[in-house]
Amino acid sequence: MIPKLTYHLAFPDPRTATEGMVAYGGDLTASRIMMAYRMGIFPWYSANDPILWWSPDPRLILEFDEFKLHKSLRKKIPHFEIRFDTAFAEVIRECSTMNRHGQKGSWIVPEMIEAYEILHGMGYAHSVEAYQEDVLVGGLYGVSVGRVFCGESMFAKVSDASKVALAVLIERLREWGYDFIDCQVPTDHLKSLGAKEVSRDYFLERLAMSQNEDLSFDTWN
Repeated sequence: MIPKLTYHLAFPDPRTATEGMVAYGGDLTASRIMMAYRMGIFPWYSANDPILWWSPDPRLILEFDEFKLHKSLRKKIPHFEIRFDTAFAEVIRECSTMNRHGQKGSWIVPEMIEAYEILHGMGYAHSVEAYQEDVLVGGLYGVSVGRVFCGESMFAKVSDASKVALAVLIERLREWGYDFIDCQVPTDHLKSLGAKEVSRDYFLERLAMSQNEDLSFDTWN
């Protein structure tokens, strides 16, 4: 008799990852992606490459009290209308077409867009949109995991549109009881807004402590 093949969904311990890469291959099913996020792992790869799964060390996080809301940015907040989860598909597609310094092409490939749209429909992935005169001019999207919001990408067609979206999001997350934002990979732009590098071990400890309550469904919906 031919033995029955079983399907086992698992990831290696992210603490064993060298240079941040935990694994490669697999698929982008909702169950696999959410398992990854709960373990501090996320998919990040280029077109024509296998799916790569990462848990970098150091990790970049943004504590709400450390966000640098300068007076000039605060003054711009009333110039935008900020909405939540009204244009997820548009936001992720705009993020995928943004030209970024030092980056060729986009890691937000069509399969990633499809996967995160499914996560959005399930109530895990969320978007924040900045509008002016009913036109989408900036925004961001990410995944809610316990009491942590894992930021994925942002875009702006008007100066400071994405920063205003982030500022409003932080205030909302604070009200909802979230702990911090996972910014994943260190960048100068996010550091200028107050994000800081922490060790992977510290991040994983904070992430684990946030898992006892899932705020996504009770707050965003």
